Amino acid sequence: MKKYLLVDFGSTFTKLTAVDTKKQDIIGTSFSLSTVKTNILIGYQKALDELYKKINEKIIFDEVLACSSASGGLKMAVSGLVPSLTVEGAKRACMGAGAKVDYLFSYRLTSQDITTLKESEIDILLLVGGIDGGNETIVSHNIIEVAKAKLPYPVIYAGNNKLIDTVKYWFDKYELNYFIAPNIMSTINVLRFEETRKIIREIFLTKIIEAKGIKQFENENRTVLYPTPESLLKASLLLADGYQQETGLGDLMVIDVGGATTDVYSMGFGYPKKTDVILKGLEETYDKRTVEGDLGLRVSAASLRDYLNCDSYFYREDINFKKEVEKRIFDHNYISSNENDYYVDKIMASKCVEIATQRHVGTINSYFGGEGLIYFQEGKDLTDIETVIGTGGGLIYQPFRKEVLKNVEKNQDNDLRPKSPKYYIDDDYIMQTMGLLSEKEPLVALKILKKRIVKLDES
Repeated sequence: MKKYLLVDFGSTFTKLTAVDTKKQDIIGTSFSLSTVKTNILIGYQKALDELYKKINEKIIFDEVLACSSASGGLKMAVSGLVPSLTVEGAKRACMGAGAKVDYLFSYRLTSQDITTLKESEIDILLLVGGIDGGNETIVSHNIIEVAKAKLPYPVIYAGNNKLIDTVKYWFDKYELNYFIAPNIMSTINVLRFEETRKIIREIFLTKIIEAKGIKQFENENRTVLYPTPESLLKASLLLADGYQQETGLGDLMVIDVGGATTDVYSMGFGYPKKTDVILKGLEETYDKRTVEGDLGLRVSAASLRDYLNCDSYFYREDINFKKEVEKRIFDHNYISSNENDYYVDKIMASKCVEIATQRHVGTINSYFGGEGLIYFQEGKDLTDIETVIGTGGGLIYQPFRKEVLKNVEKNQDNDLRPKSPKYYIDDDYIMQTMGLLSEKEPLVALKILKKRIVKLDES
């Protein structure tokens, strides 16, 4: 039986979870401010000292596993052809690998697009376009322009397989660091990006963590495994599907509200519920993640403000809501400490949950055809989801947690969001680290998740 230390290096906090596999439970948790800009080990050691103090014991751990979203996490750009097809498919591949997509380019790359790619602080470019044997002209242009730009970061090509020789010729000529994966959309509307996800993860582990100063954490028993969002995705999958004889919870949704982004994860195919509904557009993956970079309680408070009516009648008269939001815009490390602070955070987090859910779920629309009314569904139908779990600092430390999460149900006309789910909270803030444990001890990780996820009616 082993004892594991599981580490989540966040942009703001470094969070630790200690696990005893014999007890099949956590021993304790702790956190400290991250110090990735100086020496990541400083913040890690402070969190470790705090953990030892809390459990009153200095444990020698058998293995230390880590995930990271420090220094802004894994940032990517996508270049493809049609926005609703290859570009959207590539975006999903990136998000499924735990990345945040900062730039999306469609059709022919312009000189301004190339300038943006050269000057941006992204980690990887994913270049796609065309089904196998399809469009070559525009994709060839993009390959050549990317090569001539001599981008300083890795490029993954996952487009029309007829252009692989073109990629090799031009990328070798200009000495790019590149990788080739199978076409993410070899046939129309059918996505295949498992290999692309693997390559993204490989680049993250071999190059990105070193560039972000995280490599110094690794030694003979300390290993960085994933970007943090991928670790949370793995925990969500495990909790939904179960492992061996230990049953899971079935189809579920996880909402992670943070300072910079709001991420939504859904486990479930979301097929149409009725036979008279036609599925339209790109196929959805069973395990879906969306990330909203304009919805967050601190770093993204400025963009979130645009979705809030700061003078709205339902805000309390004794709080200058506009001023309170501006506090969070100018101080990303602002920590809520009183009832008024929590009330403002509640309003902001509620809007994050409402909009992020709307963007994640599918929609249904009706049209009159030759045989009468026809219904088309785009995206996932998640109306029957019974389990919604909240995680992230914007929810876990919020006294109005269920009230915030219930914005999942705030229906917007034709969207297919959960109707009447049960709400749970990741009270110990361990879902990200349980994704790490699932790599080594999936059964133990599942049992801990089922034990520690708290139903909000009972919390």
